[in-house]
Amino acid sequence: MHVQIRAIGKLKKNTPEWAIVEGYLKKSRWSVDVKEYEEKKALTGLELKQAEAKLLLSDLPSGAFIVALDEHGKTLSSRELATTLRPHASQELVFIIGGADGLDESVRKKANLVLSFGRMTLPHFLMRAVLAEQIYRIRTLWDGHPYHRD
Repeated sequence: MHVQIRAIGKLKKNTPEWAIVEGYLKKSRWSVDVKEYEEKKALTGLELKQAEAKLLLSDLPSGAFIVALDEHGKTLSSRELATTLRPHASQELVFIIGGADGLDESVRKKANLVLSFGRMTLPHFLMRAVLAEQIYRIRTLWDGHPYHRD
């Protein structure tokens, strides 16, 4: 399976935060690309969200299953997420993490699934770590590995 994580903002490599993300992604044994984007223009509000959306949606793989992470999305358990994504295992899976102001509506509309990891606001580096762990957890659920416990 091939997975992409598309995110606004840069996570510094060789930091403890990156080590957590990288560790879970390696353990998943899937091909995972992390693509980071930054809007260079001094924009604010809706203009910034629209510019970030263009970056995040640029050059999407054809036929990809797109999961937008958004606090207003659907809340699923880890097992429910694994079950939801299983039929799409042959497709490229793209997770999208927006900027500090959230996602533009165009990203939510393009997504096949708008997913919430809860109503709390998380820093971007932590959201990536949580997502990386969930990608690993999905793999273990699909493989019947005992890592996940209900």
